[in-house]
Amino acid sequence: MSSPQQQEQKGPSAVPPQAAQPSQDAPAPPAKSNRKVLVIAGIIALVAIGAGGRMWYRSHNFVETENAYVAGHVHPVSARISGVVTKVLIDDNQVVRAGDVIAELDPFDQGVKVEQIQAQIASAEQQVLQADAQIMQVKAQASSAAAQVAQSQAQLLRAKQDADRFGQLYNDQMKAVSKAELDAAVAGRAGAVADLAARKDNAAAARAQITAAESARDVLKAQVSVLRVQLKDAQQQLAYNHILAPVAGRIGKRSIEVGQRVQPGQQLTAIVQDNVWLTANFKETQLAEMHAGQEVKVTIDAMPGKELIGTVESFAPASGAQFALLPADNATGNFTKIVQRVPVKIVFKPEDVKALNGRLVPGMSAIAEVAIHQDEKKSERKVAAAPATVQ
Repeated sequence: MSSPQQQEQKGPSAVPPQAAQPSQDAPAPPAKSNRKVLVIAGIIALVAIGAGGRMWYRSHNFVETENAYVAGHVHPVSARISGVVTKVLIDDNQVVRAGDVIAELDPFDQGVKVEQIQAQIASAEQQVLQADAQIMQVKAQASSAAAQVAQSQAQLLRAKQDADRFGQLYNDQMKAVSKAELDAAVAGRAGAVADLAARKDNAAAARAQITAAESARDVLKAQVSVLRVQLKDAQQQLAYNHILAPVAGRIGKRSIEVGQRVQPGQQLTAIVQDNVWLTANFKETQLAEMHAGQEVKVTIDAMPGKELIGTVESFAPASGAQFALLPADNATGNFTKIVQRVPVKIVFKPEDVKALNGRLVPGMSAIAEVAIHQDEKKSERKVAAAPATVQ
């Protein structure tokens, strides 16, 4: 029998040679790991090169800004007269047409004023008729005075003839008539002269009365004209009780209710028109190769995944800082240069905006991307067509 120690010595020798082989090949896994690291590093390098190439390509061919907002025409609607609201005919976000009645005010005060002026016009017109009748009467008096003047002239002519005849019959050589008859003829001539002068004065006074009466009638007619103008104004004020929509669009910011007393100029609501555009504030360093007519890809934050195509229409005449309430004063010793932004107007095709069914509204944020190396002839054609598509 063999002892346990001998069995232990024989144990290792009983192990086949192949069983010991793995212990000799143990360094192989580190080599495999190194290959994985190299592959991953290569992939990362390729991705980095691709990303860098893309960044270089885009930096040389595109300019982009996130500082862009949808803009549009927002028309405030206000009352033109003071009054109490009796009817409100609109609701929030409602579509209205130009001329639609938005609200009505109590017309009582303006109606009373219209009736008052109409009564004054009627009274003034009656006074004009009275003035016309007075003018006719004065003209008749003037005609009578003129006839009396003609009669006095005839009497004066006869008195002169009588005085001359009596003067020839009474002289130193012949006394065919008496001295009393001659004196009577001379006195009659003098009376006829005085009577003619009086008649002429009366005729002149009658003519002056005609002028005065006509002037008074003209004053009354002028008053009628003034009252008619006042009537038009009062009727217009009465019409202002109907508050109308100045343009077609959608109602927003409604703040009018029945029973509310409004004042002239008080904003009651706003109407937003459908035609919108994009105001993109590009950095001044991005404008070197931008020009009107270039195509712009626009992404609206509220509509992810939907891309709109716009066109550069125009550039602002000054940077945004110049239009600020308090423009920056750079004439100081601690000047720090800051890149300014210039607003650029980008317009859309009306059919594209209409296809969105009112979802594109002023105030929305957007991203604008311009391909700066575009065909200039194509851009010029777009500029020529822009006024026909944008209001």
